[in-house]
Amino acid sequence: MSIYSLLIILGSGLVTWLPRIIPFILVRKLQLPDMVIRFLSYVPICILTALFVQNLFIVRSGSFPEFNLEYCLAAIPTIIVALLTKNLMLIVVTGICAMSVIRYFMN
Repeated sequence: MSIYSLLIILGSGLVTWLPRIIPFILVRKLQLPDMVIRFLSYVPICILTALFVQNLFIVRSGSFPEFNLEYCLAAIPTIIVALLTKNLMLIVVTGICAMSVIRYFMN
């Protein structure tokens, strides 16, 4: 590995790391208003929902989005387990197992 490659890797790591760390450093000593804290509490669920829904559809240029059948079928037991248990580990394991079974029988 050349020194140039090493510097590129370190620079890329630094550029990726800084935007994630700087807000924590700046906000650490500030007291945010309750409204801002309440707003920020919804960010993780919004991001996860966007990622989840994005995978349920197959998008092709020039056509209407279609359902991704495998993901939609795997989502059914996963959502049921999520509503019943609210246990993240069990939800993830259910989703992985459901996807494995569906891919095994559909392929």
